[in-house]
Amino acid sequence: MINKIIDEAEGCVSIIEIGPGPGVLTRPLSECFGQVTAVEIDERMPALLEESSPKANVLLQDALKTDFASLISELDSPCGIVSNMPYNITGPLLTIVAEQSRLIDRAVLMMQKEVAERITAPPGDRNRGSLSVYLESQFTIRRVCKVPPGAFLPPPKVESAVLRFDPLPELQHGVDMAFFKLVRQGFSQPRKTVTNCLSEYGKDKVVAVLDSIGQEPSVRPHQLELKHWIALRRELG
Repeated sequence: MINKIIDEAEGCVSIIEIGPGPGVLTRPLSECFGQVTAVEIDERMPALLEESSPKANVLLQDALKTDFASLISELDSPCGIVSNMPYNITGPLLTIVAEQSRLIDRAVLMMQKEVAERITAPPGDRNRGSLSVYLESQFTIRRVCKVPPGAFLPPPKVESAVLRFDPLPELQHGVDMAFFKLVRQGFSQPRKTVTNCLSEYGKDKVVAVLDSIGQEPSVRPHQLELKHWIALRRELG
């Protein structure tokens, strides 16, 4: 698993690792890449990392409060983000990584398998949600591998998966903060129709836009493609 993660990060000069723990991944990363900066919140870990991964630069701080844009600006390019993401903060961390999409070359992230399935769910799949659309609008996303519980010590009760995120060359027109707000609102009640979820924009207007893009008023949010959400943003303002 470690070798697969390193292979997917190949081509980067510098790496930011989020949540390195005692350094199982940090050591091979620091041996393969010129610069490795590890962001760790656990005060017990820096001493272990100093022993296991002396080449790495360890920052003892909360990743959810880290100024990654400034950190990336201090590192050589191309820069990648690697993380075995803690399950309890996977969502916020994914948002933080997405916010760096214009600054990094790629991200290789391990997460709970169910989260990976939601992220990669295609239109029509009920696992598809606002996070799926949010990340799809900024990255090409590829599944790297599944990770069995036995790869960890102690083994967790869930399976994990590794995804690779390659930033799109440029954001599509209409993908902005208003787009993200609309998508979140559109998935606020997944069992309801898009028309009802976006009623604050005016039901008649939403129905008219859906008709113009070949969608029925009864369409559910998980059934729409990225291009449909972009059209909704463009027409609804």
